[in-house]
Amino acid sequence: MANLKELRNRISSVTSTQKITRAMQMVAASKLKKAQDAVESTRPYSDKLSTVVGNLSKEMEGDDNAPKLLVGNGNSDRYLLVVATSERGLCGGFNSSITRLAAQSARKLIQEGKEVKFICVGKKGKAALSREFGKDIIEFFDFSEVRNLGFPQGDSIAQKVISLFDKNSFDVCKLYYSRFESVLTQIPTEQVIIPYGFKNEEIKDTIAQEACYEYEPDEIDILKDLLPKNLSIQVFRALLENFASEQGARLSAMDNATRNAGEMIDKLKVTYNRSRQATITSELIEIISGAEAL
Repeated sequence: MANLKELRNRISSVTSTQKITRAMQMVAASKLKKAQDAVESTRPYSDKLSTVVGNLSKEMEGDDNAPKLLVGNGNSDRYLLVVATSERGLCGGFNSSITRLAAQSARKLIQEGKEVKFICVGKKGKAALSREFGKDIIEFFDFSEVRNLGFPQGDSIAQKVISLFDKNSFDVCKLYYSRFESVLTQIPTEQVIIPYGFKNEEIKDTIAQEACYEYEPDEIDILKDLLPKNLSIQVFRALLENFASEQGARLSAMDNATRNAGEMIDKLKVTYNRSRQATITSELIEIISGAEAL
């Protein structure tokens, strides 16, 4: 059994940790509201843009002049996986759930004989994937110095992806992030962003059969401008979803840590009081025994 000094030090240490976790919980709660508002305001625009692209792409089915971002280059042998995680930890299983999904997909593709490359967004994802796929990481985006994530960050990632696609560096691109549902629920998500056309399972449900558009200029020219913008918007939305999910996961994790620290402090105090009482009792017995001996 630990002595009284060790127990006091332990109680002091856990109390200090509890103060830190409570402070982090409060910070995460304040950031979560702003992040949630940003996600909810972005979703309608992103969904509507996907619907427009989906309906336009339906008109291009079978057209040999369709943009490659829409229909792909005709191959599916080389994959680019864009994995978005956080820059910081202490957020439960948020990062590991995303990297686990990406790693499982990469292993499956490799077993099928496909070539896989990674673009990592966030230090935690890069650190986790480097253990197994270090040589396959071709680009890393670090936004740890960015105070508020905005469209320029999403656009920079999208432009890099488009540049690699134009250089014929890959055939299919998938985006991995965590979709925010609530403080307790964040859903790891896999989304195909290239090609983004009518063969893409992610947008089939968004295509409205009754939609009718009048084009000015024609649909090919519209899609050439709209597809890169849509790609940037989808990546930007993923970053916002990730940030909200990160804060929700951190809030939940720090709340659990704070409560666990409180329970540990209570148990340590009980142990400390019992040890202190046993020490006092032992000292009293020694004093009484010494007095009787005289």
